[in-house]
Amino acid sequence: MNERKFVFDWDAGEDTSYDFNPLYANPHNAQMFGRGHIAGIDIKEQKKQKSEFYNQMLKERRTDEEIERAAELIEMDKKREAKMMWDDRHWTEKPLEQMAERDWRIFKEDFNISTKGGGIPRPIRSWKESGLPDNVLKIIDQVGYKEPTPIQRQAIPIGIQCRDIIGVAETGSGKTASFVIPLLVYISDLPKLTEENMSDGPYALIMAPTRELAQQIEQETLKFCTPLGFNCVSVIGGHAIEEQSFNLRNGAEIIIATPGRLRDFLDRRILVLNQCTYVVMDEADRMIDMGFETDVNLILDALPVSNVKPEGDEAENIEALMVTNSGRKFRQTTMFSATMPPAVERLAKKYLRRPAVVTIGQAGQAVESVEQRVEMINDENKKKNRLLEILNSGNYAPPIIIFVNQKKGVDVLAKALNRLGHQAVTLHGGKSQEQRESALSQVKTGSADILVATDVAGRGIDVKNVSLVINYDMANNIEDYTHRIGRTGRAGKTGVAITFLSNTDTEVMYDLKQMMVKSPLSKVPPELANHESAQTKGGVVKSKKKHEETLFQ
Repeated sequence: MNERKFVFDWDAGEDTSYDFNPLYANPHNAQMFGRGHIAGIDIKEQKKQKSEFYNQMLKERRTDEEIERAAELIEMDKKREAKMMWDDRHWTEKPLEQMAERDWRIFKEDFNISTKGGGIPRPIRSWKESGLPDNVLKIIDQVGYKEPTPIQRQAIPIGIQCRDIIGVAETGSGKTASFVIPLLVYISDLPKLTEENMSDGPYALIMAPTRELAQQIEQETLKFCTPLGFNCVSVIGGHAIEEQSFNLRNGAEIIIATPGRLRDFLDRRILVLNQCTYVVMDEADRMIDMGFETDVNLILDALPVSNVKPEGDEAENIEALMVTNSGRKFRQTTMFSATMPPAVERLAKKYLRRPAVVTIGQAGQAVESVEQRVEMINDENKKKNRLLEILNSGNYAPPIIIFVNQKKGVDVLAKALNRLGHQAVTLHGGKSQEQRESALSQVKTGSADILVATDVAGRGIDVKNVSLVINYDMANNIEDYTHRIGRTGRAGKTGVAITFLSNTDTEVMYDLKQMMVKSPLSKVPPELANHESAQTKGGVVKSKKKHEETLFQ
């Protein structure tokens, strides 16, 4: 103490680091600590010292035995170091046979792949290592698939093992090829269709909720089917039944169908499913949303029961799954969906046997490559002016998709845009099949810049290089919103989704806010972040609205 005050000044004479350890005589010397390694130890420095120590041993030792022993130690150290360097390499630098468990774990993390279920095979690193037949690999190369997408990496090896699959992946992730390729490998082992067995129906059935998605799957499947010599026929609404019946005259190994039209074919006995052994349900959640649950159940119940998989552990036994007692393979059922609502889980539980569940990213999450923007606009005229401002800004290259909730609203908005010099076409459930196909074709070929549509275009429609999606009306639920914005940012590209939100959209505000918070590219605007309906699920506004309705009654 100095005059009743503590003195905290450092006295150089009190430094104790010099007392016992000469290493610390100069504190600025390179030391063994503080290099950011485990326990502060510099591994490189240690190796250098060890090497010097062994070399010193060689100089000091005189006998042959001592020199031999020192040389052995040096060699052992080199081998240990080489092994450590080998193990530290990234999986991209290793051949397949040297992949360790840790490498596979990193591989799955790199592609955001997660799996559930027993006996799941390793994902494929490249097409060459996939183990697919040469003729299929040749077509993959011709089609131009350079690298497998994450869902293809994991779903294809599972599909080849005849396992049932539930695939949960964002839209635009290459799901079609991930079920078409195992399907073709599966039916390649079955007998060729002849006049005797073609009347028993197809070997494989692919169901999709909308005509556009079914046609898109057909285009993709034909790329593989035609060179392999398989017949593929689509059975969808909007086309004459007679024409589609005529297409089935020579039989078909694969049928791609919408549930409503397929049920008509079964009811009229135009088609039977007596030998159908491979079933794919694409966008299963959308099929349920559109009210096809009864039709889907009826179709799946029409399949033969002679080759249904066992329910026990045998459903995961690869050897047991390949052949049944009758010489035919067990039925394989694959279900793909971007979300998994309870109705879809119920369907899966009823018809799938011990499925392998493959999830890419998180179920129900928006595509990470899409920047989501929200603008609060309550006035209809302001909304129109803002839309024109965005379209005339020149910041977004065509094609652009604009979503409206009502069919009438689609037609009105498209007419207004065409009057103002934009090339807009429409797509909704009130249009004939020819009109719908023409609209999509114009957008894909570039003769139209803007597609104005209802949620019919929200699922499965693959228009390449869509730079912008505008939700002129906010979707009624977050699942539809997720699929709408999934039309952009596809196949590794980035995109923008702008949503016009109003006070009538209170029921989806909380979910929308949560989705934007999870997106790395998106920023929640203060109007949405601070809105009372965005604070809790269901919101205060919902109960307030209900109270007002009661008062007016």
